[in-house]
Amino acid sequence: EVYFKNLSKQKQKEVMEKNGNNHKLRVCVATCNRADYSKLAPIMFGIKAEPQFFELDVVVLGSHLIDDYGNTYRMIEQDDFDIHTRLHTIVRGEDEAAMVESVGLALVKLPDVLNRLKPDIMIVHGDRFDALALATSAALMNIRILHIEGGEVSGTIDDSIRHAITKLAHYHVCCTRSAEQHLIAMCEDHDRILLAGCPSYDKLLSAKNKDYMSIISMWLGEDVKPRDYIVALQHPVTTDIKHSIKMFELTLDALISFNKRTLVLFPNVDAGSKEMVRVMRKKGIEHHPNFRAVKHVPFDQFIQLVAHAGCMIGNSSCGVREVGAFGTPVINLGTRQTGRETGENVLHVRDADTQDKILHALQLQFGKQYPCSKIYGDGNAVPRILKFLKSIDLKEPLQKKFCFPPVKDNISQDIDHILETQSALAVDLGGTNLRVAIVSMKGEIVKKYTQLNPKTYEDRLALILKMCVEAASEAVNVNCRILGVGISTGGRVNPREGIVLHSTKLIQEWSSVDLRTPISDALHLPVWVDNDGNCAALAERKFGHGKGVENFVTLITGTGIGGGIVHQHELIHGSSFCAAELGHIVVSLDGPECLCGSQGCIEAYASGIALQREAKKLHDGIYLL
Repeated sequence: EVYFKNLSKQKQKEVMEKNGNNHKLRVCVATCNRADYSKLAPIMFGIKAEPQFFELDVVVLGSHLIDDYGNTYRMIEQDDFDIHTRLHTIVRGEDEAAMVESVGLALVKLPDVLNRLKPDIMIVHGDRFDALALATSAALMNIRILHIEGGEVSGTIDDSIRHAITKLAHYHVCCTRSAEQHLIAMCEDHDRILLAGCPSYDKLLSAKNKDYMSIISMWLGEDVKPRDYIVALQHPVTTDIKHSIKMFELTLDALISFNKRTLVLFPNVDAGSKEMVRVMRKKGIEHHPNFRAVKHVPFDQFIQLVAHAGCMIGNSSCGVREVGAFGTPVINLGTRQTGRETGENVLHVRDADTQDKILHALQLQFGKQYPCSKIYGDGNAVPRILKFLKSIDLKEPLQKKFCFPPVKDNISQDIDHILETQSALAVDLGGTNLRVAIVSMKGEIVKKYTQLNPKTYEDRLALILKMCVEAASEAVNVNCRILGVGISTGGRVNPREGIVLHSTKLIQEWSSVDLRTPISDALHLPVWVDNDGNCAALAERKFGHGKGVENFVTLITGTGIGGGIVHQHELIHGSSFCAAELGHIVVSLDGPECLCGSQGCIEAYASGIALQREAKKLHDGIYLL
């Protein structure tokens, strides 16, 4: 540990010498709204605490400066930061055109500010349209950009904006391993990506305000107890404004029926927010005895409110990210956060199209307490970010370099190529046989290959690769274009990583096996891996009896027994990736031994192997009939 610390200090010393011994890194932090300031503030405090290395300039723009959204620039002043520039960039109207005009206004005003400041690096957070204007201005003015929270996935237009900023940024600070992998997949330089965790978690995980009762009383009333109130925070979905307004109306109706004291925060400045505020006022929320409607809550107090709430409801990223640090139950409504990694405290209501659904979710979640989640951070993000900033060499070329994966030469454009059938390779690895097929997008099997499943890991993987390569070569002859590979295998599978975690004795030497990497490397194609029961459920959903059915269970029988569960049109894997291991439900504690090691599983009675065993006993005359 001492060795690596000394090595790090030596590297920082070398960078300082390269940049000039007396040169401090001039950092411009631009903040647009209350949400991004909660992530940027810990970094700003860290920069301010090391004046020997950094000079900090703070630029405030966007909804920070609007009275209807709480004039939240004041909390920056209360934190004792000097605001260098205030830019009024929001064009009121709260519709799509106003968002575009706001970006344009920011682009007009920012060049003069950046010319005066001349920062070495600008720190930009997240996925807001204001942040896109900041990144565009800095990139065109040859200012290095450090992007916070790139690589994440969510719904609405924010996804596109976040990825656009990623392509403009020179350095990236991400919060999760998946986000890091997404950035690498987007051809960003791995050496310029820092997996630090979310900066706000540095504050969340150290929040120990013993006087939370006074905060609850101040915002919700003196008669309110911890775990007996709700925090609601819902924003418009800019790609479907009409539906998001209807969903907000249903949410308020459900909250009125649920009859618990509720703190409702006003939505952000996105298109559709004005209509959402009208819905609040139409229902009399600001004067309802059970509701407290506010434009802004200081972050330190907001932390305490969500930490001790009975539930949080809405579609804010705060619900699926920060609130997990406290284990507070969360109800995530609609599609705005689709794709976000979440802890077990989050219940998704993606089709929040009725009041009853939302009310039922409240009944399920309210008052529960879940384990604290650290998916988005461990409380040490800021030290990592400051160390990363110190390592930046300003003498390196400014021009970004993208790390594209190797690609094959383009195929000449002829009529046969144009008329190719778009297809995939399907690999089915069971307890007895190994099958590979060329399957069209309509689900039709064009050609199939079958071999016995080898007993050893090395032989099995070699045979899979051999059969896949042969099938891919044969695909050209049958006029099929292979777009990817899907692998169905027995055992417990992590589909996100493409790894077989564990298998029963049915498939020997088949634990902790990375299937995705070797096959993807050999074929230069994307590869998906999942349990065979789950794959059967997906096939039924796409082509079979499950087509258009919202909830169903698939049961498959063969050498073993497996299954798959589809709930609200989505495949359920479970927290340990064994949600539908139906064959390993124990039906008799003293039953025959199963290949999984337990006794009395369904598979030990009804699988192909079990039925063969029983048939043999009957044949040999063991049972007297």
